[in-house]
Amino acid sequence: MNQKIEKQIGTNIRLLRERAGMTQEALAAKLQLSGCDVTRSAVAKIEVGQRHLYPDEILHIKRILNVTFDEIFSLPSNE
Repeated sequence: MNQKIEKQIGTNIRLLRERAGMTQEALAAKLQLSGCDVTRSAVAKIEVGQRHLYPDEILHIKRILNVTFDEIFSLPSNE
């Protein structure tokens, strides 16, 4: 995957998490309760584009943050 795109998706997730008033620790805990083995450190790496996302993690993040796929995957119009 394109590193620039991964960074943008990570930034989107960070902004959506912050908008939901949730810490990285809280998101990681909710992901773990959903069956995803994701630590706070892994959330931090996702948010800066250093860790790939698995499809099930994306689905759980979408549900936990109550957002759309478009919000997660939106890219600047010049991409």
